[in-house]
Amino acid sequence: MAKTHSNSASACPVARTVDLIGDRWSLLIVRDAFDGVRRFGDFQSGLGVARSVLTHRLKALVEAGILEVRPASDGTSYQEYGLTAKGQRLFTLVVALRQWGEQHLFGPDEAHSLLVDTATQQPLALMQPIAADGRVIAPDQTRVNKLPD
Repeated sequence: MAKTHSNSASACPVARTVDLIGDRWSLLIVRDAFDGVRRFGDFQSGLGVARSVLTHRLKALVEAGILEVRPASDGTSYQEYGLTAKGQRLFTLVVALRQWGEQHLFGPDEAHSLLVDTATQQPLALMQPIAADGRVIAPDQTRVNKLPD
């Protein structure tokens, strides 16, 4: 489905972020990049996405500075995609989506993949918004200060 409206000029950071990476394929490409996928063919076979869609999404992620094209690490003439520092900052978002899905989209005994700390082999603690003073903060304890019209 084609985009009918762009939020790139919106004063809302959520709208701008969703405009850039909020579609299914872009988020799954970023997720796979965190899991070590680097090559076009590996993204395509792992995701089952059409070549044209993958080409478009990878191009947009590179143009946005989330991914960068690098020479293949094995010295071949292939190219690889790697997360930039900007792309690495999406880790928090991917973990938050994962944890929400674990809590709400699986039954109590339903198996699913598990994200663990490599140092301890323990699952990550639940991500929660934290106030500047260290308190866990709930939605009703926040407010968006909108720009005047």
